[in-house]
Amino acid sequence: MKQVLVTGADGFIGSHLSETLVQAGFQVRALCQYNSFSSWGWLDDSPFKKEVEVVLGDIRDPAQTRRICEGIDTVFHLAALIAIPYSYQAPSSYVDTNVQGTLNILQAAKDTGVGRVIHTSTSEVYGTARFVPISEEHPLQAQSPYSATKIGADALAYSYYSSFDLPIVIARPFNTYGPRQSARAVIPTVITQLLSGYKKIKLGALSPTRDFNFVLDTCQGFIDLAGCDDALGKTVNIGSGTEISIEDTVKLIAEIVGNPVEIECDAQRLRPANSEVERLVCDNSLIQSLTGHQPQYSLRAGLEQTIEWLRQPENLKRYKADQFNV
Repeated sequence: MKQVLVTGADGFIGSHLSETLVQAGFQVRALCQYNSFSSWGWLDDSPFKKEVEVVLGDIRDPAQTRRICEGIDTVFHLAALIAIPYSYQAPSSYVDTNVQGTLNILQAAKDTGVGRVIHTSTSEVYGTARFVPISEEHPLQAQSPYSATKIGADALAYSYYSSFDLPIVIARPFNTYGPRQSARAVIPTVITQLLSGYKKIKLGALSPTRDFNFVLDTCQGFIDLAGCDDALGKTVNIGSGTEISIEDTVKLIAEIVGNPVEIECDAQRLRPANSEVERLVCDNSLIQSLTGHQPQYSLRAGLEQTIEWLRQPENLKRYKADQFNV
């Protein structure tokens, strides 16, 4: 059984990945952000929490990141600040966490002899598509402070592969959704408003398209890449290869929920004009050729699972459907 470290394990994708790795037989060390409540985030309610070694800490601390990497075979580095609207307000925090934090993880992995690092990128680094589907050769466009820091983190990861032979894979997932996703994302924003009884829901831009991927498909993509020697030194997209507009996504969710919906544009939810990413659709041919990875969940199937999870009162009450969550 390999010992793996998941940073950001208290978050949406990180908690699902930690559970998936446990189920696959790995010994999981989970880094959750330190807090005075000793909260493990989503792992607090996980049925697998007794099978995970939880460490509270912060990737911004280089000494601690070195300690938690000791004895680790593979690092899945997911810890990051990810909310795009908040990156307009606190860009320095994004540099500290996404750039400096990633540097700390890379240096710790190098110093402790970690066998492999799966660094998490994002499709936001591509910006608005110049061609579709978007392959790994697409130009990078920093259309928000968030995407700028992720571009910097990706470049650091590749530099450690080139300069120090650190075994690196840069995994670049497109728009992941599913149970536990924060309300700053569009899908839980829509679902929670509908399930809370709103007939008119507030959203930002409706025309942008996205390549939505169910969280368990994204997790499997990470694991597939971690076991692929041919992926070392490469940036690899994880996505479905299909796109849908925000407006059509809302209509599909409303159909599944069974509630009529009227959409109201909320100005505070709009990105600055030059910051909006208008179109994202993944070219997933590289991950397929390297690992055979294929998404297992259709958008409808994934949305049905997400809606069913949010229908549970104890889950829905975690969300503030009447607020704009930055």
